[in-house]
Amino acid sequence: MQPIITTRNVSKIYKIGVLEIPALKSVSIDINRSEYVALIGASGSGKSTLMNILGCLDTPSSGEYILNGNNVSELSDNDLAAIRNKEIGFVFQTFNLIPRMTSLENVALPLVYAGIGKSQRLEMARHTLESVGLGDRVDHKPNELSGGQRQRVAVARALVNNPSIILADEPTGNLDSKTSLEIMDLFEELHAKGNTIIIVTHEPDIAGRSHRIVRLKDGLVESDNVNIPQTISHV
Repeated sequence: MQPIITTRNVSKIYKIGVLEIPALKSVSIDINRSEYVALIGASGSGKSTLMNILGCLDTPSSGEYILNGNNVSELSDNDLAAIRNKEIGFVFQTFNLIPRMTSLENVALPLVYAGIGKSQRLEMARHTLESVGLGDRVDHKPNELSGGQRQRVAVARALVNNPSIILADEPTGNLDSKTSLEIMDLFEELHAKGNTIIIVTHEPDIAGRSHRIVRLKDGLVESDNVNIPQTISHV
């Protein structure tokens, strides 16, 4: 089976004046379809840089990145944007919802860029909101929702395009402990339905909910291990 993600000797060097700062150093990983992977590491480990490359928000300085059969290492910004919209659903720590839009309109937004007509995209957005337990919040704006509900809207927006990968960057970073557990339960449900999920985190207990943990340190893969997910009580 061909991996959905392959990086081969991916390096990233940032240039600040005459300084060259290596953020990633020859990283090679494979991620298969329907895997649930956590990228973990301290600040400066390279996990955010790797996430940006996997999410087609940035390109490597050297090496190859194959996403769902496409070599995206050297694509133009426009081509990267097209691949990103089709293949990747993003969930961010800060939710990144548009305040003036309702939940329904926020979730439907990626479908606008995909060229889908208004009635169809609203129907798809409504169905996706129902799938994350927010069928009764479609007309609410972000300031009318709790933090957990906002993150569910963000998850629905990530799902609505039926992407190849859901990429979540510190998805519980702005949530309390109880709400964090609820969001991680939601990711487990999505994984059980066959979604490929990559979570970027610095929190061991969040990484512990995944089925594979890739640990980065100083721009290198320090370890890459299968994980037995922890079951955490809500009480």
